[in-house]
Amino acid sequence: MRIISGIHKGRVIKVPNGLNLRPTTDFAKEGLFNILNNLVTYNELKVLDLFCGTGYISFEFASRGCINIYSVDINAKCLNFIRSINDELKLNINTVKKDAFAFLKTSGEKFDLIFADPPYELSNIFEIHQIVFEKKLLNENGFLIIEHGQKTNLSALSNYTQTRKYGNVNFSFFKL
Repeated sequence: MRIISGIHKGRVIKVPNGLNLRPTTDFAKEGLFNILNNLVTYNELKVLDLFCGTGYISFEFASRGCINIYSVDINAKCLNFIRSINDELKLNINTVKKDAFAFLKTSGEKFDLIFADPPYELSNIFEIHQIVFEKKLLNENGFLIIEHGQKTNLSALSNYTQTRKYGNVNFSFFKL
């Protein structure tokens, strides 16, 4: 895993064995952040990283200057790993051990950007969008970005703006 930009640019982070995850590829992550570079000011963002896994996306946001990041996952091993890297690099990532759907349903927070990277085979992936917009979890002009596989099509959902494809990785964007 490699941080591609910001104060920790080029930093390689070794993920411990035993975390059976599918991290976003460097190619896809670079494409995603190239889009975001033109849409956001990183040090002003309040970010929610759902299904955060190894924290790959959270670390990239933190390296680029975001100081208000929430990383949510149900896997304690993943969160312990994120905490250790967070401490080592002196970042400001808040970790939350909770099911992503439960977090969305009970959160009283609003975010500028919500990134969700659920398992690609997740049958209720559409509920992420539904809960975010029903609970009004985005600040004005906020973004929801859902990472998904090729077989999932989210373009019929409200507030949809675009899908970008990077190999087998797809990012669907929604804007409030």
